[in-house]
Order: sequence, then structure tokens, then C-alpha cells
Amino acid sequence: MEIAMESSCTENILPSRTSELSMIPLDLTTLQLKDLNQPTDSTNTAPSHRSHDPQSNLKRSDPFQFGSRYLEEGDNVFEFNAWDHVETDETYKEYAEVQYAKQRESPVSDFDKKRFNSSPSKWWNLFYKNNTSNFFKNRKWLAQEFPILSSLTLRTAPSTTILEVGAGAGNTAFPILALNKNAGLKIHACDFSSKAVEVIKANEAYDERYIRADVWDVAGIGEEGLPPGLSEGSVDIVLMIFIFSALSPDQWVQAVSNIYRVLKPGGEVLFRDYGRGDLAQVRFKKGRWMEENFYVRGDGTRVYFFEETELARIWSQSRNQTHGAEDVSQEDKELDSVAAFEILDLGVDRRLLVNRQRKLKMYRCWLQGRFRKESAEYRTGKSSGR
Repeated sequence: MEIAMESSCTENILPSRTSELSMIPLDLTTLQLKDLNQPTDSTNTAPSHRSHDPQSNLKRSDPFQFGSRYLEEGDNVFEFNAWDHVETDETYKEYAEVQYAKQRESPVSDFDKKRFNSSPSKWWNLFYKNNTSNFFKNRKWLAQEFPILSSLTLRTAPSTTILEVGAGAGNTAFPILALNKNAGLKIHACDFSSKAVEVIKANEAYDERYIRADVWDVAGIGEEGLPPGLSEGSVDIVLMIFIFSALSPDQWVQAVSNIYRVLKPGGEVLFRDYGRGDLAQVRFKKGRWMEENFYVRGDGTRVYFFEETELARIWSQSRNQTHGAEDVSQEDKELDSVAAFEILDLGVDRRLLVNRQRKLKMYRCWLQGRFRKESAEYRTGKSSGR
């Protein structure tokens, strides 16, 4: 595991603010993060992306740039451990297609498919039972990929409610709190595994003044569609880091609807997950394919690998396509027809990782996005043609 936290996350928290602070609306568009980590040594003759000096590659100004170490003709691919924006070569593409064909030929049996889909929380409970919190690495890269998280933890930031969906062992929530100086920030860490919630609550940094952990299924229906302790339109930021892929495709629309429901107008979803063609997908053997791009791992947990256009369609579609949509009034249907998420950013992060000692190349693919719940004013403008 990477460096563990050495102090309680509450040490950097300010004393309680006045009650008026919680009434201040959070305008995410005004929050900016100044990049203080750009290289300033003009005497460095090597371009930053070619330098072996770790100080030269700490940060980038555009989070969706996904790095700048490009593999060019004549480069020694094994000079660095990773290269950015590397498209898969023809050999890998052919190999991947052969693997996909073999996977489809030996799918999960109908019996096992029903077993894995009927109670996914069972398999995640076993996963967290068998893997203690020391198994997981803290996500130190989050602030770089989503600078707004650093902005919201500043002393001067407004009161903020963050919902993390699929919080796991707390390896996102606790690093955020460890750096937090915003006395009005609180994280609701939810997971549909009760064992994961137990792991979070057992952490020495767990303090319900600043973090609350609950069992919640993001694809819950009806009264179960909102997380415990949160009301409709009460959340500023939703974190979804490698969680959407754990849902089956028939749960996506309901999950998106629930996230839309809990967010404030103008609130954002920070999203990162697996992309189609990732090495993890190509490596699957027989008996793991459940449907196209959807697999079950050896431990019983499920994973889906997304296309960029597929995610854009899922997150920008109408809320009407949910369970019970036929019961929605005509007036609500007209409003909901323009109540989709606005896609602020959506990009493919392709990287070539290499094992320099064994001379192995590994293609990784992730998708990253920022989706904003449209405000009432924005929806009204769209519906009137403005």
C-alpha cells in the first residue's frame, strides 16, 4: 500500500462556522485552482515530458490532457514506465478481437449469470471480508484529475456536501479529509457492501462530524433511491470512481436518475471508469463473459468496459427512461425531457505501461468525465429555444 495517513483527518478542520454559512449557495463555476506545481527551472534542457526528474512531471494545467509523454517514432518504448495517448498497435487489436471471440464462445452459464446478478452485494461483501483496508491504495491522483476537489477543501471554500458512490474502504474519502481545511465540508461515503462500510467506520480517522458512511445501492428504486441522511437536491459533488462499471447495464438508467435526484441544480458528477479495450478486459478467460463488454471476475464481482459514445448517451438521456416512467405526469414529462446532465468533459485516457525488466507492454484505457445537473434556468432557456 502507498503511504498511509499519519494523522487524523480532523486535525486540519477549522472550528465550526456560523449557521449562515450552510445557507450560502455553492457556485462551482467560480472555483478555480491555481497550478503551483509547474516546473520553473528554465535551465532544464530536457522537455518536462522527457525528463527523468520526478519534479518535472508532477502536474499539468488541463486535467483532461491526460499527460504529455508521447511515444514518437524512433523512441525506445522501454525508456519510461508509461507513455500517454498511445493507441493500440495492430498486433494488440488483432489479439484483442481474438480474445473477445473466445470469450463469447464460452460465456457464463445461465445459472451462474443469475447467481452473480441477483445479489451483487454478496460478492462485494466477500471481497472486502477477504481484503483488509491495507490491500487498497489511496487515490492520490484525484486532485490532479479533478482540481475542484482541491478548491473545495480550501479554508475559504463554501460549505460543501460530497457524496461518494462506491466508497469502498475509504481510499478516496480519507485522503480528501486529510487535506481539508473547509469546516463546512462533509462527505457521505456510500457503498452497497456492508463490509466496506464497516471498514470505513473502523478507520481511526472516521469522525461523523466530517464523514458519514452508509450502505446504499445507487440503483435503488422508490424510497431507496436516495442515500441515508440525504434529501433530494442536497449534494454539491458526486464522486463515481470505478463504480458505474460494477452495475449491470439494466441498472444504469435508474442509477443516473438517482444521482440526478440527489444533486443540487448545477451540481457535478466526477466520473472515472474502465474503457473498452483495457488490458483487464482482454485478459478475461472463458467462463467470464456475461454479455458484450460485461464480465464477472473470479471473485464474483462484475465489471463493464465502456465506450466514450456510450457514456455520453447514458448520462445525457432523459430521466423519463426509468422504472415507473409511465406514471409520470405529462407536465413532468415535458420538464424531464430537457432535464438531462450536461457533459462538461468526457475523455479517453489511454496509456501504455511497460515492464522494462521483462520487456512487456500493457495497454490501459480509462474514461473520465464531468457531468453537471442542469439548473432550472438552463432548462427553461433550452425549452424556450433561447
